[in-house]
Amino acid sequence: MAELATIARPYAEALFRVALPAKLSAWADILSEMAQVAAVPDFQVMAHDPRVPRQLVTDTFLAALKVSVDAEVKNVVGMLAENGRLALLPEIEHQFRELKNAHESTADAEI
Repeated sequence: MAELATIARPYAEALFRVALPAKLSAWADILSEMAQVAAVPDFQVMAHDPRVPRQLVTDTFLAALKVSVDAEVKNVVGMLAENGRLALLPEIEHQFRELKNAHESTADAEI
């Protein structure tokens, strides 16, 4: 688990810097959706299959998103797919939220 956190940290920090200051909430929502798609077992099998072209993985992932997809989102997904890192999205999203909460002096709560 610690290894995933270590690998995900640079991605979360880079996305946080891109999102500052005006797009923090938007990126938090996008990353939440992306993390949910990346966690689907069928998608994980497809993403880890070396016979499936990376472009097909990227296109399938983007098609599964319910949020609006702009060029930045496409670039992030493409880069993660190319590097075989889509499975890190839940951890990236978690670390991004921690950075966002620290920046805004807020906390998430589950009820």
